[in-house]
Amino acid sequence: MVKAGSQVVSKLLTAHEAEILSEWGQRLKDDGALHSGRIREGELTTQCKGFLAALRQALDAGATHVDDAAFGPVRDLLAEISASRAEQGFSPRETAVFIFSLKQPLFDVFQRHSKDNAAAVLESNWTIGLLLDRLGLFTVEAYQRTREALIVRQQQEISELSTPVIKLWTGILALPLIGTLDSERTQVVMENLLESIVQQSAEIAIIDITGVPTVDTLTAQHLLKTIAAARLMGADCIISGIRPQIAQTMVHLGVELSVVSKATLADAFALALTRQGRAVTKVRAAPSAQ
Repeated sequence: MVKAGSQVVSKLLTAHEAEILSEWGQRLKDDGALHSGRIREGELTTQCKGFLAALRQALDAGATHVDDAAFGPVRDLLAEISASRAEQGFSPRETAVFIFSLKQPLFDVFQRHSKDNAAAVLESNWTIGLLLDRLGLFTVEAYQRTREALIVRQQQEISELSTPVIKLWTGILALPLIGTLDSERTQVVMENLLESIVQQSAEIAIIDITGVPTVDTLTAQHLLKTIAAARLMGADCIISGIRPQIAQTMVHLGVELSVVSKATLADAFALALTRQGRAVTKVRAAPSAQ
């Protein structure tokens, strides 16, 4: 960006800021910025004013590139706006439109107020066009970084929520697994189980794999690691929920879990109670008084 061009743009922004804001805000509304209800008109107006003010200050300082130090406040503001839109569920297009929709209002204002100087209009439009293109790319990149961070955080939260350790009885825990076991998730499963064994002074841990779609050699290795860690903490393990299809697959692959297994969680729980010297019995109803 040529420094003289940035100074011309700065002067036009200063002189016609209210006009630019009005036309920019209208374009954003026409494009549906407020239709979803995720952002209010007052908030949108504040963001527009803040961006124009930061842009004008950067241009006044003689900055000629978006990476210049003077553009730091502009980048910070766009990063904040992009992050908020990512968290609010806006699409990449909806986020980028915030910057790109400013082009036409600026071109129109520059044309109206510099129509007697075609060279100045051309220079201003070229300068601001390049600048907004680069800022638009920065906005999309900032949005993408936030989205990726959100996805990673959500995956971690889902992983933790999908591996709850449940106390079935004094000294008996159940760990129902849902979904595929990989190395990262196995670590979460192991940590949750070991912590619960210590907290509950558990003697038996039932690992229910009813919700695990397939058990291959790798999945079996992850289960064995979890079982071995539980044993080191003084708790025996019982595997439950091995469906017929999974049993056939495990036999075909030669997978051996080397641990007691039961078809259902109820069977595993009954075995755990038996190991503790307990049993579930049916209580006869008391005869009704005549």
